[in-house]
This record gives sequence, C-alpha cells and structure tokens, in this order.
Amino acid sequence: MDTPSARIYLDDGQEPIVEGPLPVDLKLDTSQLRDGPHRIIVMARDGSGREGREEIPFKVYNGPGVVISGLSAGSTRRGTVQLSIDAFSTEDPFNPRYAEARSSIPVWVWVMSLFIIAWAVWYAARTWDVPAAFAATPTYAQQP
Repeated sequence: MDTPSARIYLDDGQEPIVEGPLPVDLKLDTSQLRDGPHRIIVMARDGSGREGREEIPFKVYNGPGVVISGLSAGSTRRGTVQLSIDAFSTEDPFNPRYAEARSSIPVWVWVMSLFIIAWAVWYAARTWDVPAAFAATPTYAQQP
C-alpha cells in the first residue's frame, strides 16, 4: 500500500512546484508571477494508487488596480469619448482626494433619492392633518 501523496503544478510546468506526502502545504509567492490568468493543478494519489486531479484557475494582479470610467467592455461608442483613468496601489500613500474613483452617480441612486424625497413629502403631508379626536383640544383649536 502506497503512502497518500500529492504533486502540485503551476500553469503548464513539467516539474511540480511541490511534491510530497499528504497533507501538503503550499506557500505561493505571486510577486514572482506575471499579471493575468494562472492555474494550479493538483495531482493526488491515495493509498491504493488511484490518482485524482483538481485544477484551480486564478488571476494575479501585482500591479496597481486600474479604474476606467466612461467606457465599459462591449459598449459601442461614436464620436469623442471622455475617459477617466486612475490607478491605485497598496504602496501608495493615502490621499483622500484619490480615495475613490471619480465617476458619475448611477441612475438607480437618483431614482431611489427621488423615491425617498417623495415619501418624506407624502409623510409630512399626512401628519399635517389633525386627527378628529384631537381637533377640539386647546393645541389644535382655532384661536379667537
């Protein structure tokens, strides 16, 4: 009977980056990988010699995060296109001016804001009416 073991490959590598008896621990330094899609392939063998395979795709982005406003994937544009491009990195010093990407307010935010304002106006108008039970009290009675 064999000892359960695993071999772990990175992308299309011919040599495993880790090989040994189970359980296997892997510490992967992504700073040594190029940005973009990668995959880890795990080949495990149980005590009876049967082999299983698991593939895990993942993406690496070691560079700064890029935010583009004004153009989305698959959109069709004509004429002049105004883009706003920004990049952020964890090593950059914090600057509140650059804390958020500048982009237009989404339509759903405007619709929800108008709905809340309309509800507030309706609620104020409804509470303006004095209930009949309190209409004759000194607070609401007509002053001579």
